Amino acid sequence: MEPFRIPDPLRNLRGAHPEAEAVLAAARSGGNSSCVALARLWLTEGIPYAFAECPAVFEVLRGWLATRLDVDPKEISLTGSARIGSSISPGKQGTKFSPNSDLDLFVVSETLFGKLRDEFNHWTYEFDGGIVKAANSREHAFWKDNAARGIGLLARGFIDQKMIPNLPNYPTVKSISQGMWLLTEKLRLTDGAPTPTHASIRCYRSWNHAIQQISLNLGSIA
Repeated sequence: MEPFRIPDPLRNLRGAHPEAEAVLAAARSGGNSSCVALARLWLTEGIPYAFAECPAVFEVLRGWLATRLDVDPKEISLTGSARIGSSISPGKQGTKFSPNSDLDLFVVSETLFGKLRDEFNHWTYEFDGGIVKAANSREHAFWKDNAARGIGLLARGFIDQKMIPNLPNYPTVKSISQGMWLLTEKLRLTDGAPTPTHASIRCYRSWNHAIQQISLNLGSIA
């Protein structure tokens, strides 16, 4: 019988919320297998740094949001600096999470993914046909870019709620957008909770798609 073999790049990571540079160093030296391990454990599981002092708030938040989205609370998690305590994103690398930092939530649900995919396709059809129009040239440019990029993202098994306009024609997106606003307001009124100014949701089709994308992102910036 042999002991479990721990990859050297991961051996020195201590605790649930390692520093951003430690995560990136492990990803750099460990290659794809370490990126997958980091994505599967440190970057998606456990009590997030943002709620380390008030974990029950995160659990109640997940239950409330799950009811609104018609998903299981276990399908809701958090990434970004709110997860490990500092950012690994280019341009923000090492920036510490603050009580006002954004909350980057994600949901792993094939059902919700299907609804968002259908609304994305509905929106691009109406946008291309001139049925829905952007308010100005700047918004039009954003819409055009989102319409082009969204096709590729859907093929990789995920979509960001904010890529689809918050309009009555797209009820799932509208409900999520309203839920994100309510979430930030409810946190503002909750003792001991973080008070983000903005929250958003990314939806993955499956956990395989989630881990693959998060590990790819990590590998590309490490």
